[in-house]
Amino acid sequence: MKTDPSILVVGATGKFAAHVVPAIARRGAPVRGMVRKPAQQAEVRRHGADESVVADLTDLASLERALEGIERAFYIAPAFMPHEADVGCRFVETAVGAGIKRIVFSSVVHPVIAGLANHIAKAPVEEAILDSGIEYTFLHPALYFQNFAASWDRVVQTGVLAEPWSCDTQFSRVDYRDVAEVAAIALTDDRLLYGTFELAADGWLDRHDVAALIGAALGREIRAERIDPASLGDAPQPMQAMFAHYDRVGLKANPLVLRAILAREPRTLVAFFKELARTETSSREPAALS
Repeated sequence: MKTDPSILVVGATGKFAAHVVPAIARRGAPVRGMVRKPAQQAEVRRHGADESVVADLTDLASLERALEGIERAFYIAPAFMPHEADVGCRFVETAVGAGIKRIVFSSVVHPVIAGLANHIAKAPVEEAILDSGIEYTFLHPALYFQNFAASWDRVVQTGVLAEPWSCDTQFSRVDYRDVAEVAAIALTDDRLLYGTFELAADGWLDRHDVAALIGAALGREIRAERIDPASLGDAPQPMQAMFAHYDRVGLKANPLVLRAILAREPRTLVAFFKELARTETSSREPAALS
C-alpha cells in the first residue's frame, strides 16, 4: 500500500503537466494532482495520481492545503498567465513555508530574453527558488510538439501550415512527454539535483521543414505560409512581441542534454505527426456494426 502522497503536480490535468502524473506513477512514486475544478479530480486519478486536490495558484489558502504533507513539487505556469512572476514567487514562498524540500520547475528555454514576457517572467521564479535554499531542478524545454495539435485539423483541411512569423527562421522543439519523463526523474531521483537542463529534440527546423514532415505523415503536400501579424490586430502585446522575435531569430536549443538524461533518442517531430495523422484517420472511420 502506498504512503501518503509526497509529490505535488501543479496543473495536473493541463495539456502539459498531465503527462507528468503518469510519468511519476510509472516510477512507483506517490503523487497528488492539483487541479482547479472538482470535475477534474477523477481525470487526474485515471492518469495515475494517488490523490487529487482542488486549488488555485492565486488562492493562498487553497494552495496551502494542496501543499500539506508534500515533500516535492512540480511547478509549471499557464502560458501568458497574468502576473506570472508574482504568482510563481508566491508559490515558492508558500511551498517553502509548507516544508517543501524540492521544486522541479518547468521553465522555458532562454528565460533571459527580456523582450518575451513568457520567457522573462520565469527568471524571477528561478531566482526565488535559488534564494530559498531548497533542492531544485530547472527544466528549460524548447517549443512543444503538442502546440501543433491545436492547428492540426486546419492544416489537414487546408493543406497549409501558416503562422505569424517568417517561414525561414529556425526552431528547436520537444515532445512534452520527454520533458515529463525528465521531470519524473528529477522528482524521484537525485541525479538531476541543482541542475539547469536545456531540453530539445534533434533539429533546427523552419516552417518549410515542418510542412514537409507533416506532408510525409499525411502522404500529401503541405505548404508553408506566413500570416501577416498585422492581420492579427487583436493579439495581445506579449504575443505580438513573440511573433516579432520569432520573425527575426527563431528559437534554437541543443539536443545533447535531453538525449543524455533519457539515455535514448528523444521522440521525433515526424513520429508525433504520424500519431496525429493516425488519430485523425481513426476519427473518420465509421463505427463497426454490431
